Amino acid sequence: MSETLEQRLEAIVRGSDSLMTVLRLTRDLDLPDWLIVSGAVYQRVWNHLTGRDPDYGIKDYDIAYFDASDISYEAEDVHIKRVMAGFPPPFDQQAEVRNQARVHIWFHDHFGEPYEPLTCSAEALGRFVAPCFGVGVRLEADDRLTIEAPFGLDDLFAMTIRPNPHRQRANGWDKVIASARGRWPEVRVVEG
Repeated sequence: MSETLEQRLEAIVRGSDSLMTVLRLTRDLDLPDWLIVSGAVYQRVWNHLTGRDPDYGIKDYDIAYFDASDISYEAEDVHIKRVMAGFPPPFDQQAEVRNQARVHIWFHDHFGEPYEPLTCSAEALGRFVAPCFGVGVRLEADDRLTIEAPFGLDDLFAMTIRPNPHRQRANGWDKVIASARGRWPEVRVVEG
């Protein structure tokens, strides 16, 4: 029986001591509807596929959570401070905590694109600039790993970056591509 892409992703995640540390720490903080998303996940796959150190190119850990009960910045800041206080160095400075219930408030001003309100953290993955980036993981109380990947994992494991078919091309698309190619020249870009 061949290994599925989900099984391969789980093995890569579990094989990364630093990512597992962040997953355990975040689980212990019990943020509502949380996921570790984006580069902390997809970059580890690319590092694995290209024989690089698991932490190569990892700048931060994007922690998405969803709490619509209070979408003020002050409420989000409480969780940011909880994470910083609960994470040891260097993870405390690498954690990027964002309440997905409030992204629609600031996204247009920051990126110049419209952004409809979300209903959960996993829904945000469907709005990432490229399908290969739209992957999130959560370590459950029983140590199961939940994988969220609305576009599937084919592009991720093929190291293929293509625009998200469900949104306009991101304003910073060229910068995203240049950054990825600068770290992983093996990536393939599909422009349309």
